[in-house]
Amino acid sequence: MPVTSILKVVGKLSLMAIVASAVLAGAPARAEDKTVPASRAEVALSFAPVARAASPSVVNVYSTKTIKVATSPLMDDPFFRQFFGDSFPGLGQERERHQQSLGSGVIVDPSGLIVTNNHVISNGGDVKVALADKREFECDVVIKDEQLDLAVLRIRNTREALPALPIADSDRVEVGDLVLAIGNPFGVGQTVTQGIVSALARSQVGVSDYQFFIQTDAAINPGNSGGALVDMHGALVGINTAIFSRGGGSNGIGFAIPSNMVRVFVDSARKGGSTVQLPWIGAELQPVTADLAESLGLDRPSGVLVTSILKGGPAESAGLDVGDLVIAVDGAEVSDPRVFNYRLATKGVGNLAKLTVNRAGKQVEVAVKLIPPPETTPRKEIVVNARSPLAGARLANISPAVAAEIGLAYRGQTGVVLVEVPEGSVAARLGLQKGDILLSINGVDVGTTAEAADVLGSNPAFWRLVVDRNGRTLRMAFR
Repeated sequence: MPVTSILKVVGKLSLMAIVASAVLAGAPARAEDKTVPASRAEVALSFAPVARAASPSVVNVYSTKTIKVATSPLMDDPFFRQFFGDSFPGLGQERERHQQSLGSGVIVDPSGLIVTNNHVISNGGDVKVALADKREFECDVVIKDEQLDLAVLRIRNTREALPALPIADSDRVEVGDLVLAIGNPFGVGQTVTQGIVSALARSQVGVSDYQFFIQTDAAINPGNSGGALVDMHGALVGINTAIFSRGGGSNGIGFAIPSNMVRVFVDSARKGGSTVQLPWIGAELQPVTADLAESLGLDRPSGVLVTSILKGGPAESAGLDVGDLVIAVDGAEVSDPRVFNYRLATKGVGNLAKLTVNRAGKQVEVAVKLIPPPETTPRKEIVVNARSPLAGARLANISPAVAAEIGLAYRGQTGVVLVEVPEGSVAARLGLQKGDILLSINGVDVGTTAEAADVLGSNPAFWRLVVDRNGRTLRMAFR
C-alpha cells in the first residue's frame, strides 16, 4: 500500500519514519483512508526502510548451458547432414559454446523457493542464484510455464531459513500507489528504483492468454526480469517481466505479473506439482468492440461475449449460453478474454466461479465449476525422424489439455497438432509452426499420430501438406 495511506495519523512526524512504521506494522490501509500530503515535510521521504526490508529477498539468477555447434555452417543444415553426414574432411568437427542468461528472482518461502520468469531460465541449463549477501547456491527448477512466463526454483541443500518476501493481494493495488522495483539490471548488481503504479489490467502486452499486467514507471531494464515489485510495506505485488522500449532501455513503461497469479504458481510448487493446472470451462469468448456494443444495445463496450460452448463442458453444465455477455467474475469486472482467464486462474482449479451475466438485457448469476482441461483423446506423441517436411517436429493428438499446454484456442478440433517445432529443424526452416493442425499429407486425411506416422514413412518424391493455422487453411508443397 502507498505511504500516503497512513498520512491521516501524521502530526509533525517525517514521512521517512512513517515508512519505517508501515514496514513493521504491515497493516494494509483502506482506499478511503488515503489522503494527499498536507505539507512539504510529508513529501520529504526516504524509501530506505522499505528497500532494507525487501532487498535481502531478491536474488540474481544465472542460467548457463553448454551446447555443441558445428565448425561449418553447412553442418547446421539437416538436409546436408542427411546426404553427406560427417564424411567431408573437417565438416564433422564441433566446438563447445556457452549460452548464459541473466535475470533476477524473489525468495518467497524460507525453505528456499524462488520465483522468477520462465524466460530467465528457459535455455534449460544449470541454474545458480546469488543472494544479496554474495552467497551462491545451485538450484533445481521445480515448475515452469511458458504461457505464464513464471518459474519456481528450489535452492539445493539449504540448512537455514532464508529471508522470504511476503506476497500481497495485488487486487488491492491502485493506480498511483508508490512501488519499488528491485533487481539486477544489466548485471551491474542489485538495484532499487522507485515509481508509481501507472495502470492496471494491461492485457495487450504479449501473447499469453492470461495477461493482466501491472504497469509501472519504476525503471525496469534487461536483467530486472524476475525481480520484485514491492509496495510500501515491503510486500511483493508483482514480478517484473517486460518493458516497452524501442532502444532496449527503460522508457518508463514496465510490466509486472500480479502477485495473485504468482501465489497460484507458488502454491502449485509447494504441493509438489510439476505443472500448473489452469482452469478450463469449455467456452470461447471474444472482446466487445464499440461496434459490437452498439449492436447489443450497450452504452459502452464492456464484458466478454460467449461465442461457442463445447458439449459436455463446465460452461454447458452451468447453463451458460452462446450470446451471454459475461461482465464480471466474482464481482471483478472483465473487459477482455485474457482478463477473464486471469480471474479464473487466480480463482483456482476445483473451485466455483460466480459469473455475472447480461442475458437479453437481464442480469443473472451463473456458477461454473473450474476443472483442468481434459485429455479427451490420448495424446500419443511422436517425433518425426523420417525425411519429410515435418522432420524434427513433435506431434500429438489434439485435446483440450494439449491445446492448453501450447496456448492454442480449442474449438472442438480433432486431429494431429504440432506441439513442438525445434529451432533449426527441417519443419521450422520450412515455415511450420507450433500449433499447426495437420489436416492431410499427400491427399491422405490424418486423424491420429499413428496415421500421420504411416504416411510420413512412405518417402515420396513430392510432399503436399494441408494445415489449419489459427482457423486458416494453408496448402504447402515441397519437393
